[in-house]
Amino acid sequence: MTFPRGVQAVVFDMDGLLLDTETVYQAAMIEAGQAFDIDFTAATYRSMVGKTNPECAVMLRELHGETFPVEDYFARVWSDVEILLEAEVRLKTGVMEILDYLDALGLPRAIATSNSRQAVDRYLGRFDLVRRFHAVVANADVTRHKPHPDPYLEAARRLNVHPTLCLALEDSHPGVRAAHAAGMMTIMVPDILDPNEEMHDKCVHVADSLHVVLGLLKAAA
Repeated sequence: MTFPRGVQAVVFDMDGLLLDTETVYQAAMIEAGQAFDIDFTAATYRSMVGKTNPECAVMLRELHGETFPVEDYFARVWSDVEILLEAEVRLKTGVMEILDYLDALGLPRAIATSNSRQAVDRYLGRFDLVRRFHAVVANADVTRHKPHPDPYLEAARRLNVHPTLCLALEDSHPGVRAAHAAGMMTIMVPDILDPNEEMHDKCVHVADSLHVVLGLLKAAA
């Protein structure tokens, strides 16, 4: 495949794209569900991938009633997540290679995540990676979150590159919808969610890994 336009910047999602964290979040939420006597399944988690905590809280109350103690539930979840990630946070395959290549090309890059800036600094900081991005757009930086285009539009604004000249890399359906709505060339690198027909329609490519994305960038150079 070829890119419809020249790539002048790259915008990355974080969880499930740069970091192998989605399976950790899923395990923690299922475990917390058992502690709070609710049936939290892998399918429930998949329906929440790419959403912010407040959005997930709304979904939990819709599923388990308005009195469900979402604050206590998430306190338990994030406590368990910290324990699990303290033991091992892993980068997704190909992260270092693609960042090295973008350095060589001199292409600006940003992160657009539904997670907090504190989480970005904490998790990527373990690999000294935050400094390798020219901008970070976290959940507090925009009013509307994925699948709205705002995180990606703000990332393009901070990079001073028109959105249509940006390549967005995403693993979630809400993220793909957001990047596509922003007008970015979008590649989905699936993690916990499989691509459906909509994802194929909204993406210029669906790649098995960041190594594949790297190959596409090299072929287009």
